[in-house]
Amino acid sequence: MIQLPPLNGLRAFDASGRHLSFRAASDELGVTQGAVAQQVRHLEAQLGLQLFERVPKGLAFTPAGRSYHARVATAFEELRAATETLRPEPDTVFVSVTPTFAAKWLIPNLPEFAKAHPTIDLRILATEKLSRFHGDGIDLAVRQGKPPFGAALEVISLFRQDVIAVAAPTLVAGQRLPLDPVALSHLPKLHDAHDLWPAFLKQMNVHDQSGRGLRLSQTTLAIDAALSGQGVALVSDFLAHRDIAENRLVQLCSEAVQGENDFYLLARRSPKRGQSQQAVIDWFVSKAQAQHSIFANGQVTGG
Repeated sequence: MIQLPPLNGLRAFDASGRHLSFRAASDELGVTQGAVAQQVRHLEAQLGLQLFERVPKGLAFTPAGRSYHARVATAFEELRAATETLRPEPDTVFVSVTPTFAAKWLIPNLPEFAKAHPTIDLRILATEKLSRFHGDGIDLAVRQGKPPFGAALEVISLFRQDVIAVAAPTLVAGQRLPLDPVALSHLPKLHDAHDLWPAFLKQMNVHDQSGRGLRLSQTTLAIDAALSGQGVALVSDFLAHRDIAENRLVQLCSEAVQGENDFYLLARRSPKRGQSQQAVIDWFVSKAQAQHSIFANGQVTGG
């Protein structure tokens, strides 16, 4: 009987093969990149075969490695399916989102989700860190960035990064909207980690005349500061639409700056995705499409 290789080596090979990267595999498995590479080397030594070619941008399968990985990946999928059969949690879906997306979009929409899907236990992990699907046990993630995000992930576009300037009505009381760009440049600015003000003002061909502004680590904090009248925040339009519609914020200029980091829903590629996960994906997509229609029809106003 042929002796099976160590399970850790097979797990390292499976993850490295799905990502074609030792670094991405180490993120998934929660170990160092060196440990993943060493485990794969030990597996190759035990098999007497080279499984990967080391290339400048990561890894490439050898013919033997590609064939072996297809069967190893299938075996791990069967093990996961068997475990789910023993300990089923079909109605629990873990979603990783950024704190701003959670506070300004997801949480306000959760009552609607609960009404539409009362049997699904949606659990939210709000973090700026890049969550690992295997290591952190999440099913879906909403992230802002630029594809590609990895060959093992399905990527679904939700929102473009269309950035607008917003403030509390009291900050611009008596001024006619939309503001002239020069008038906008004199108002106090609220800065977050994205640092979008230079690009926003450059597109309007003006220089910042104030030099004032509060600096905050998260966009949600900048929005909260804007709500309290402390300055002007730059935010993706869909994150501010509720506050604008309810006249807590006003859009100061008609112009929007299109950023490079759009919002995407990420899911593991799997031929056996559960019904609850698919229902959550479909809900995110339908809500995003509905909001696109609101903006296209000009239904969000303020002031």
